[in-house]
Amino acid sequence: QVQLVESGGGLVQPGGSLRLTCAASGRIFSINVMAWYRQAPGNEREFVGGIYWSGGGTYYAESVKGRFTISRDYPKNTVALEMNSLKLEDTAVYYCAANLVPGTSFDYWGQGTQVTVSS
Repeated sequence: QVQLVESGGGLVQPGGSLRLTCAASGRIFSINVMAWYRQAPGNEREFVGGIYWSGGGTYYAESVKGRFTISRDYPKNTVALEMNSLKLEDTAVYYCAANLVPGTSFDYWGQGTQVTVSS
């Protein structure tokens, strides 16, 4: 089992920045990919970006590429989502997720943290 806890959400103005953190515990050594998803009201949950736990390679949705950066901190077992140049449409609940087997769905999810971009 893997437990995930997000933190760092809040209210920010358009053009501003925010940093989210996901703390992982449990079977850390088994994690393949850690990812961030988001869900806005009335919308389906959408992929934001991911990072390979071992190698550190990252990949992003086109909508956030160049604005968002994912990084990991091995000693702290955390993954961060650095969000810059935030837009109104980035408003959503952001979730951290993990999978253990390459090519499979994300089986482990955090509780989510609200990000609101508003002037």
